[in-house]
Amino acid sequence: MPPEFMGDEASADSAALPADALDEEEMEEAGGPHKILKKKFIEGNAGFMSLVALALILGLAFCIERIIYLSLSEINAKKLLSDLEKKVEADDMEGAKEICRNTRGPVASLCYQGILRIKDSIDDIERSVENYAAVQVSNLEKGTSWIKLFIAIAPSLGFLGTVVGMVMAFEDIQQAGDISASIVAAGMKVALITTIFGIVVAVILQIFYNYILSKIEHLEAQMEESVVSLIDIIQNYKKK
Repeated sequence: MPPEFMGDEASADSAALPADALDEEEMEEAGGPHKILKKKFIEGNAGFMSLVALALILGLAFCIERIIYLSLSEINAKKLLSDLEKKVEADDMEGAKEICRNTRGPVASLCYQGILRIKDSIDDIERSVENYAAVQVSNLEKGTSWIKLFIAIAPSLGFLGTVVGMVMAFEDIQQAGDISASIVAAGMKVALITTIFGIVVAVILQIFYNYILSKIEHLEAQMEESVVSLIDIIQNYKKK
């Protein structure tokens, strides 16, 4: 191929490169995504950006703690009730209590409360188990109010940082004595970074919060179903 055509082909190949490839090359030149994130963090109001980052860290800490707690609270409730039914039918109440004590989670605690009062009337047993279930539900929901607080406070801190940044931008305009588009755009860009960061933090925490709520609802449904089954087991035992 003649050399004069090779130059045209090379330029055509470079022009044919996809925009994503060029963006990746620019990111590599800038130092990677973490360097870009660090740069944006510094460009924003450092004080408010730090507060939003703190809200993210604390919110995630509460989320992780709740997820671990709720995951450990989940058990095979059907197997537990099957084992309890065998013990109750054999009139081995101590064995049934031992099974409940050796099983983690609110379902086992409710079953233990019912077996503990098996000599009482059915109404008293139901009342006792329902009251204890309310305590267990509050334990499941412990810490979720803090997660909701951080979901609300993260964008609020971002907006506050934006307002402060805009005030500082207007001060720069006043000092420069010029209201050119470049000065206004630069100030607004820096001011809006905190808002973006605050909204992103709120979205992340909201996803974790909804996942936690789904696990709590699953455990509550499991508790209700187990209580009904336990009452049936106790009623059958009393009929003998």
